[in-house]
Amino acid sequence: MLPGLIEELKADFVVANGENAAGGIGITEKTAREILEAQVDVITTGNHVWNNKEAQKLLDSEQRVLRPANYPPGVPGRGAGIFETRAGQRLAIMNLMGRLFMSPIDCPFQKAQELAPALRGEVDTIVVDMHAEATAEKQAMAWFLDGQVSAVVGTHTHVPTADEQILPGGTAYITDVGMTGPKSSVLGVQIEEALRLFLKRMPVRIRVAKGPVVVQACLLNVEEKTGKAREITRIQREVDQTEQETNQETEQ
Repeated sequence: MLPGLIEELKADFVVANGENAAGGIGITEKTAREILEAQVDVITTGNHVWNNKEAQKLLDSEQRVLRPANYPPGVPGRGAGIFETRAGQRLAIMNLMGRLFMSPIDCPFQKAQELAPALRGEVDTIVVDMHAEATAEKQAMAWFLDGQVSAVVGTHTHVPTADEQILPGGTAYITDVGMTGPKSSVLGVQIEEALRLFLKRMPVRIRVAKGPVVVQACLLNVEEKTGKAREITRIQREVDQTEQETNQETEQ
């Protein structure tokens, strides 16, 4: 669907969080390549980025794949980069990860405070993927960076929130953009497997559910000269079942 959406929405640049692209968890070179070939410009990640060992090589070799910037020094890859849109405008993408209810990691607020001014010296538009569990931590980051970045977009919890807004300083914000994945699922996982986990409390194999797929996203409209957000709009589209089955048969 993405090429058609890009044309319909006149999108100049596409960012996708790909940390669960490889069978529902982690990312591989193959899945990253598929996402980039679908006209995604930059892939951000999160706490599952290391679940596949080959991701380390991917992060060192592919500049368009980012990992959270607040991992300790010396970790493979980078957490921010400057890129060019289809219209020739330069912008920065920053990837951060929260700490509440997540694995221990360096402070995302300190890292944001370090990176934002440096990036503002190079570009006007900065978009932040704040990958975190706690809604309060995502909201706090948005207010912390209000006026310094163009947008703070929350990821990780897979369920889109209805709080899209423009903060007083001109920063667009949404707590969670949602996911691209099977509609009839529990966060993309087969319903039976998820229920077994909650009912039996026994380890289960994470398997991606089947059926119609939903694409959830947000569209940002940013003033080129100032980097301030004009508008943020939630996007949700379902892939046509017939089209999806045709694509799957072609892939096979």
